[in-house]
Amino acid sequence: MPEITQEMRDQVKEIVYNFFAEECEVDRESINSETKVIEDLEGDSLMFLELLEIFKKKYNLTVGVESIGKYIMKHPAETVGKIVDLILLIIEHGEKISEIG
Repeated sequence: MPEITQEMRDQVKEIVYNFFAEECEVDRESINSETKVIEDLEGDSLMFLELLEIFKKKYNLTVGVESIGKYIMKHPAETVGKIVDLILLIIEHGEKISEIG
C-alpha cells in the first residue's frame, strides 16, 4: 500500500474536484471541501462509484465496494472534502478500509 504524499493528495483533490465540476455541470471554482455533493451539486451516490473506478485504474486498486460500504456506513462522505479523504484512505488501506474505526 502506497504512502500518501502531498503530491498524491493534490492529484486526488484535483481529479475529484474536476470530476464533480464536469459531472454536475458547475464551475470548478465553485467547489470547495465543504461543498455537499447531493445538496449543493445535485449529485448522487452512483457518482462515487464512477469516481472510484477512476482511482481503481489510476492506482491499480482491488478494493471491493463491500469493504468501502462498511466504512461509509460508519463515516458518511457527504462533502467533496470527505470524498477526497475517503479516496486517500482507500488508496492507502485498500481492502482493509473496512477495519478502520
